[in-house]
Amino acid sequence: MILRPVLRLAVAAAAAAVLSGCSLLSTPDPVQLYRFGLPTDAPSVEGDTPAPLSVSIRRIEFPEATGDDRILGVTGTETAYIGGARWVSPASTLFDDSLKAAFANRADQIRVLGRREPGTPPLVLQVTVTSFEARYAAPGATPDVVITARAQLRSTPERHAGGAAIRPEQARSVERVFTVTQPAGENRVAAIVSAFDTATRDINIQIADWTIQSAR
Repeated sequence: MILRPVLRLAVAAAAAAVLSGCSLLSTPDPVQLYRFGLPTDAPSVEGDTPAPLSVSIRRIEFPEATGDDRILGVTGTETAYIGGARWVSPASTLFDDSLKAAFANRADQIRVLGRREPGTPPLVLQVTVTSFEARYAAPGATPDVVITARAQLRSTPERHAGGAAIRPEQARSVERVFTVTQPAGENRVAAIVSAFDTATRDINIQIADWTIQSAR
């Protein structure tokens, strides 16, 4: 007859232990996802006339610290990721999409070849991002978004009839470093993300226009 109270006590103790354990689990802070460099609708190209230029864009190279979905803030020599906010996709992927969109809006002047298209592309563009961060002059100040990228455009030897290639010295390579500094309206995540969006569009438009001018 004494087993029943003991069993009830054991069950009650186990239930209390479970509830106690649940109370110790902390709920993770919510993370808001953002994106930048949203592609805009490319203008329609009238007629079937192909673009006079074609280029292959190599995969974007990004610093390890900023190539993923975290947003980097820099204050002097100190760095930290902005809490509660992440990119919806890796920053390198979003930047790549934005660059392609900039070229798509110039489809009447240049065509971007697919990375898996056969044959040797006449022009190859390599973009290496070296800075992609929100810079604070002092803790708590309104930051500036700084993006720096090095673009290298090189021509590849073209095959003539009969299979002969142009001499290597006839191929050329040009490069330029682009830097865009975009102030955030205020020290809030939404304003900082907006600055990243504007700066990304700006630098990729510059890269696309420079590529067309250099290729000509």
